[in-house]
Amino acid sequence: MRGIARGCELAGCALIGGETAEMPGMYPPGEYDLAGFCVGVVEKERIIDGRSIVPGDVLLGLASSGAHSNGYSLIRKIIEHAKPDLGAAFHGRSLGETVLEPTRIYVKPVLALAERLPVKGLAHITGGGLTGNVPRVLPQGTRAVIRSSAWQRAPLFDWLQREGGVAESEMHRVFNCGIGMVIALAPEHAAEAARLLGEAGETVYEIGAIEAFSGAEPEAIVVA
Repeated sequence: MRGIARGCELAGCALIGGETAEMPGMYPPGEYDLAGFCVGVVEKERIIDGRSIVPGDVLLGLASSGAHSNGYSLIRKIIEHAKPDLGAAFHGRSLGETVLEPTRIYVKPVLALAERLPVKGLAHITGGGLTGNVPRVLPQGTRAVIRSSAWQRAPLFDWLQREGGVAESEMHRVFNCGIGMVIALAPEHAAEAARLLGEAGETVYEIGAIEAFSGAEPEAIVVA
């Protein structure tokens, strides 16, 4: 609950209620289920839906803090297979602490950016990774080309790929690989957006661009 309350503070949300259901026979002793949802409101004319995205637009990526609660079924399998010492030092902290780093919440910096500049699209990189989430904000006739060389992948993802023998394409389908949020803007606004986000405490990379695409559905590809 402390973590949920902290997340609400970071996102500017109100935690307005909740309950704990008792279902004997469903949850064995010592086990529980935690679920939740959020509701938001936006003026219709301010909805960011990606419709204005066109070829030539720039993609900015905001650094993630870690795995961001996604891909943990695979992470558990890799840990089960590799049997690492989770208390061992791993780039300045323990491996266990690195794996369990809380998700970074981008709400306030991104809302502040949208007040200053015309943000065309936002893709939160959750389950499905870069290749699964970015296409959701793209209009037909476009695709995103993302350069993996544009940012430094966090050591955790290199460790997971090595210990799990995970293919590069699968890494970008399952994990955020170091990018937790992708923002689409016109090229003339990219530098100012990066400056504003950096001043707000975010680590920002220009990770790619939008291209014309003749496929039936928008897509995102990750290139070296």
